[in-house]
Amino acid sequence: MARRITILGATGSVGRSTLDLIERQGEGAFEIVALTANSDVAGLAEAARRVRPERAVIADEALYDDLKSALAGTNIGIAAGREGVIEAADAGADWTMAAIVGCAGLTPIMRALDGGGVVALANKEALVSAGAMMTDAARRTGATLLPVDSEHNAVFQCLHGSRAEEVRRIILTASGGPFRDWSLERMREATPDQAVAHPNWSMGAKISVDSATLMNKGLELIEAFHLFPVEANQLETVVHPQSIVHSLVEYCDGSLLAQLGPADMRVPIAYTLAWPQRMATPCTGLDLAAIARLDFEAPDLARFPALTLARHALTEGGAKPAILNAANEVAVASFLAQAIGFLDIAAIVGDVLAAYDPPTPATIEDVLAIDAEARAVASRMTGKFRG
Repeated sequence: MARRITILGATGSVGRSTLDLIERQGEGAFEIVALTANSDVAGLAEAARRVRPERAVIADEALYDDLKSALAGTNIGIAAGREGVIEAADAGADWTMAAIVGCAGLTPIMRALDGGGVVALANKEALVSAGAMMTDAARRTGATLLPVDSEHNAVFQCLHGSRAEEVRRIILTASGGPFRDWSLERMREATPDQAVAHPNWSMGAKISVDSATLMNKGLELIEAFHLFPVEANQLETVVHPQSIVHSLVEYCDGSLLAQLGPADMRVPIAYTLAWPQRMATPCTGLDLAAIARLDFEAPDLARFPALTLARHALTEGGAKPAILNAANEVAVASFLAQAIGFLDIAAIVGDVLAAYDPPTPATIEDVLAIDAEARAVASRMTGKFRG
């Protein structure tokens, strides 16, 4: 039987790549249950007309009529609003791509996990903010949580068939972003256009800025702690500017396994889409002779303090990872709006972590409340920094 698919965040870069792979498999390979988008009515309607989902949902309630008009005559179910997105996550898919950016994706992901199917996770923020709750939900319902981030997907592949006690270290690679060789003085004047110009990957603005600050790698350390059977001190990061080696796993016998591949998100997406098998992608294979060399270096924690902030949040646990994520989202949005400078992003996150210390969350509602308050604190603090 055809696998039933839902894509939460169908118009973003991961959603579009997922649709590309699905459409290449030909008619009948998959049934599309639902597609959702935040506000891109045109992109959602175009995708829906191509793949004919049972329903299409726009998160912005004010755009319901626009989506209804764009899909008139298609017999595709239309919905709008937060509840519509949550219902789409609970509409009976076998495989759900969780690609909604930010903590907004947390509740839909939890609903998808409650369904007991496969959830392909491309949302860093949800696992950072509520990792233990998500993994507990997966165990309780029998759901399978598969990582889509290239780094975690690489680890997942390298760990295949291994026992936890055999693993010595997990090493996540970072490209270093566009400012890898910049001085602090030059980074202080960096513009949003410069920060989103990633040297290797084509990504959205928020994750591109996270790559430039190395906050993305800090968030990935926290994710890896929840996804894989290791302790925090077994997780490391190394800068690898070519983005060819996506992560490595060192075993107790000294063996170091690495997953290599092109800088194309369709590779890890395809691994989760076909899992436990593999499927063909249109991605060009690596020409190792042409690549010729692979470079590695330790991250510069003085120029990229976000990585240290994330490590501390992981070590302290409790509400700190959720606060880290929320404050970072606000600071990045402020930087993209040119309200603060590039170096102010990490400074604001550090200040919020120091100023706000609520009890450990016990429920998803607690996480969302902490997220909301951390955003409020971060928003107030942005006024202290220059534009």
